[in-house]
Amino acid sequence: MPKEHKKRGRREEKKRKRECEDASRQYPPKRQRTNGGDEEVKIQLDTSQYNEEYEARPKPGEMPFYGMLDEEEQEYFKRADTMLELNQFPNSEERELFLANVYAEANGKELKIANSQSCSRLMERLILMSSSAQLKALFQKFSGQYGRPSFSPCAEQILTRLSFLHLIQHRFASHCCETMFTQAAPIVTEELTAPLGTKQEQVEIADSHVSMEHLFLSTLDELEGNLGYLMTDAFASHTLRVLLIILSGRPIDDTKTRTLVRSKKAETISSAGPSLTTSHAHTESRTVPRSFHDALQHMISSMVAGLDTTYLRALATHPTGNPVLQLLIELELSTSGKTKAKDPASLFRKLLPDDPPEEGTDSASFINGLLYDPVGSRLLETVIEHAPGKTFKSLYKSLFRERVGSLARNEIASYPAIKILERLGKEDLQHSVEQVCPLVGSLVERSRTAVIKALIERCHVRGVDTQPISTAIQDCYGSDLTTALLKMLCIDSTAPEGIAEDRRKQIEDQNAGKIHGSLLAQSMLEAPGPMREMIMEGLLAQETPVLIRIAKDRSATRVLQTSLTCRDQEQTPRFRRLVIQTLTPHAAELALDTIASHVIDAIWDASANLKHPREQLALELAKNESLLRQSPSGKAVWRNWNMDLFSRNKAQWMHGATSIAASNAGLTQKVAKTGTAVEKNGTRTKTPIELARERHAKGLPSHRKGAKMGSGGNAVAIKERYLQGKLKIKG
Repeated sequence: MPKEHKKRGRREEKKRKRECEDASRQYPPKRQRTNGGDEEVKIQLDTSQYNEEYEARPKPGEMPFYGMLDEEEQEYFKRADTMLELNQFPNSEERELFLANVYAEANGKELKIANSQSCSRLMERLILMSSSAQLKALFQKFSGQYGRPSFSPCAEQILTRLSFLHLIQHRFASHCCETMFTQAAPIVTEELTAPLGTKQEQVEIADSHVSMEHLFLSTLDELEGNLGYLMTDAFASHTLRVLLIILSGRPIDDTKTRTLVRSKKAETISSAGPSLTTSHAHTESRTVPRSFHDALQHMISSMVAGLDTTYLRALATHPTGNPVLQLLIELELSTSGKTKAKDPASLFRKLLPDDPPEEGTDSASFINGLLYDPVGSRLLETVIEHAPGKTFKSLYKSLFRERVGSLARNEIASYPAIKILERLGKEDLQHSVEQVCPLVGSLVERSRTAVIKALIERCHVRGVDTQPISTAIQDCYGSDLTTALLKMLCIDSTAPEGIAEDRRKQIEDQNAGKIHGSLLAQSMLEAPGPMREMIMEGLLAQETPVLIRIAKDRSATRVLQTSLTCRDQEQTPRFRRLVIQTLTPHAAELALDTIASHVIDAIWDASANLKHPREQLALELAKNESLLRQSPSGKAVWRNWNMDLFSRNKAQWMHGATSIAASNAGLTQKVAKTGTAVEKNGTRTKTPIELARERHAKGLPSHRKGAKMGSGGNAVAIKERYLQGKLKIKG
């Protein structure tokens, strides 16, 4: 039979598909028969309402094109970025001159650079190195604004071109915007807390100066009306989180904040030279103006306006929208107070409308679904952590009380279970211990020791007996403390042969169980009693080569450091003395290792009241001075131990070390008893050295008994001041 004649190629294939689709459109749609059988109706959905709502939503318009850099400009900016990253300038003057030239070359091309795949890193680096004036100039060029924000009654008039609305949605420019907002946040606090000048100076500043507060508020004006869809944008959602954190005054570079703002895949751009802001400016809470609090409330209400419970619950499992929703709920409950949760229009009440959310309600079903969802469980952690006490108690009694053990076994639900344990009282925590203890063996097998660690920490805080947990852990790892500790830390007693040291460390770092075991051992050391004794006896039972391997291991070394510096050191002098004596012959070897050198630093604090072991280890370091000075970690150990003074004047080094140890021991003892620093009548008591310094500054003699006028020329000077009535001599 002859075959059908067909033309080959992709174009002909697409043409045939189009013809088939056109032919199918000529036939009317099929009808469906109802139960009656005789009557036929045509299925038709009324989508006019949804279409009207969709058309009514504001849209940003097309993404503007800012132009492209030519080849010469790209090559220049790439080379400049490499030079700034390496930071191999002869001196700071050369570096400042080079930065000035880069700024001059980038003038008028800022948006091109920010949107460039190859040069956007340079813009981020320039932002990190910019001064306050340069950062404000870049801020205004990014937004093209000179006008009046509606959030604050300021005098400037701003012409908004909606540049930020498009930039924060760009793949590369959005990172530049995040860096700019982060670096500009401390400037708002500096301007707010700066002392006021004269009236003439204030007028001059108002004429020529645009405050960073107004620049932020005008940026929010640009985004006004578009915040709803930006919550789920792949790039803009990260910038929105940064703005929310800045407006709230929370720490920008806090560990918890960093996980909400930055993606794990995000590249970290750093500046090798001096930065505009110090590290503590990003890690501490900031003072923000009142307009920021008003803008934050307005921003939250704008983002959730028109969103019902169904949409919010869909957003709870959205990979991009979930972190934004977490931050919104946390800010709503922390800034507006717990009473905000009772407001029917609040975000928290929209998400969980049932009060209380007991078993059988729609809210309870939603929470049960979030427990085992990889994305939604993170939102549930935020709800458990920040929910009002009454709401959490009803949630715990109706949904979680009898399920703590089963939740701890699940890979995803174990994290909400940890948040639940952190809010339990003593009686409820004791009930949870009874549920979790029989499951310790299975949790250890699955490397889910985070629940056990949290349970130990909370029992120590609440004063719950930890003996059942200690017995369960010992039954799991074995009664032999030597092998039990190595099993917990995932360390072989014999080192593998034929493998390079760096390769061996790389293989060991890939074992996630090592980190979990190390964290579990550290939490056991912080809980006085049988748990601490179990870890300490296990360390003392190790042979010297194994103990050195523990000191050099990236995760296990933390256990050794914690055992030396844990609280209530005065109760463990025997352990500290034996460990220091074991490691002293290998002090130089440990000091030259980048990881084990921290153990030597920990021994300095651990030997506060152990004079002889500290001196012996210092002698061992002094024997290897040349080797230590050639290594970065060795230099750090030499400096931390003040070995220069030890080499010059051993007696003075011993006296200074003893004085520091005594003061630290007294302070530690006072803190252990009272929980506060050394205080008297609400004020801090000055140390003897501080009192001596004050007397020296005032020219007063020593207060010791039998103090004399002095000898030689000093006696003449003191006698003259005494005769003038400026000095009183005691004794």
